[in-house]
Amino acid sequence: MTGQRIATRAAACTAVVVVAVTGGTAAQADDDIESLPAEQIADRSREALLDARSLHLRARGDLGENRSPMTVDLSLDRNGNCVGGVDLGENKGSVEIVKRGDSVWLKPDADFWKDQVPIGGSAFDAVLAGRYMRGSAEDSRLRPVVEACDLDTFRELVSDNADATAGTFTKGKVTTVDGVRAVPVTRTLHGQRLTAYVDTEGAHHPVRIIVRGDGADAAVDFSGFDEPVPTATPPTDETVDVSALLGRAPAQS
Repeated sequence: MTGQRIATRAAACTAVVVVAVTGGTAAQADDDIESLPAEQIADRSREALLDARSLHLRARGDLGENRSPMTVDLSLDRNGNCVGGVDLGENKGSVEIVKRGDSVWLKPDADFWKDQVPIGGSAFDAVLAGRYMRGSAEDSRLRPVVEACDLDTFRELVSDNADATAGTFTKGKVTTVDGVRAVPVTRTLHGQRLTAYVDTEGAHHPVRIIVRGDGADAAVDFSGFDEPVPTATPPTDETVDVSALLGRAPAQS
């Protein structure tokens, strides 16, 4: 049901990250990252992303393929904890997401139910009455959300593309992104330009990735590396069990 739709759209934004941070050669030990070739800077940034225990990402924009602009805003870690939300844009609605341990909470708004579940969606919205629906991480209906909320899922996507060398890499002039000194590395591939802004200090994490061309115009911002994911979860009186919700809503024809 809704979980599948949410995770599918979120995974589309994540694809920007996977392609852009994939380098082609091994990074040198020299810590003066500004002097390295573009490919090695991209490689260093990818390794820093793979090493992160937790992070916050905000992806926004249009990835092409007739997709509407959307926003994904999530804090997540390797233990599968996650807090944030997805805004599908263009009055398609939004969903708040919380995952802690073996429990998942989702709170879609009225526009989401109207757009994603046109037959019976208003009934779901009425039953929830502004509350979260809660389910188990083992519930197959919520499995896509569970996987999208796990940082290891992102790390596997990046790792699986680690040997890709296609495209042309170029390095730009050092600039500042949200107060962080960063060196831009652009990869041109299949009519798209993917630019990763890599922190010149510390572990050299990517702080922003932008993709443009071939119908796409999107950006992903990274922050909060290795910071704990917020632990607060919705109180019991603000939740409805997902099975009870499905049982109380009218069957769809």
